[in-house]
Amino acid sequence: MNIVVLCAGSSTEREVSIVTGTQVCKALREKGHNARVLDVFFGDKNRETFFDGGYDLEAACALIQSDTERVAAELNQRKQFVGENVFAICEAADVVFMALHGSNGEDGRLQAAFDLMGIRYTGSGYLGSALAMDKGMTKHLLTANHIPTPNGILLHKHQENVLSAEPLQAAGIGFPCVVKPCCGGSSIGISIPKNEKEYKEALEKAFGYEDEVLVEAYVKGREFSIGVVGHKAYPIIEIIPLEGFYDYENKYQPGRTKDICPAPLKEELTGKMQEYAVRASEVLRLNRYSRIDFMMDENENIYCIEANTLPGMTPTSLLPQEAAALGIDFGELCEILIRES
Repeated sequence: MNIVVLCAGSSTEREVSIVTGTQVCKALREKGHNARVLDVFFGDKNRETFFDGGYDLEAACALIQSDTERVAAELNQRKQFVGENVFAICEAADVVFMALHGSNGEDGRLQAAFDLMGIRYTGSGYLGSALAMDKGMTKHLLTANHIPTPNGILLHKHQENVLSAEPLQAAGIGFPCVVKPCCGGSSIGISIPKNEKEYKEALEKAFGYEDEVLVEAYVKGREFSIGVVGHKAYPIIEIIPLEGFYDYENKYQPGRTKDICPAPLKEELTGKMQEYAVRASEVLRLNRYSRIDFMMDENENIYCIEANTLPGMTPTSLLPQEAAALGIDFGELCEILIRES
């Protein structure tokens, strides 16, 4: 198949997306597909010949990486986050493998455009992508459907007394708590303040990324993640950061976390958590594949934290590790995700 591996873009997760795109493209080419990476933000001048001739994946990815410093300047000059010939090249492909992370790629807008144009792509549709990207909406839907999730409140940058602890206290949330940008990913901008001073600093940091911030009750305990592919829960993986919490550095730097898959859990807890994962994916309309994150406190209470509509596919990513526990190698997983989509 002719496959566009769409990556990079203009979000804060551009770097991670490039790594995902590189790994996926390499695996698909090893499976015999004519897969080629495309930066959704800058596009490509070679509209007619994109899939023709030989291909140097390493050189293509190096070029995309070198363009990263230009993104901020270009964003100030133009409003579009889709680059030259992107739609035309994607139309010419048999399928687009979505290797994007964060806004302008994972939030449903690009998926909606592809739907209008009849372009086939991997991952959830526009509605599920939009719902799951918004952590406030995710929490609302989980709560409404009786899927346990930590107590939380949504704050807007311009509301009165937003930097004070009053809204937090009114919601019955104490310290420590979790402060995170409402629509971010890869744990960028997340803090766990332990007092009012740290809380104010955490809000200022999070508001530096977005105008809306979610504040949640802190759950002390173990962290887990579950891939859901084609309405089937994959083996649970337990994530144990060697220091701190599962932040950006711990996610993407090898050796910063210990991952155990399948997670050492009682059979009853395993079944319950996998059931919650499948239900959460259905409630959020993540009908192709996704990854659902959980916390479990010291009393074995399970809490759904958030959903990932385009899980990372880097060397340290969780979904490939879960697939490996089922005997599915990385290239085969990429093809499964294409088939499911």
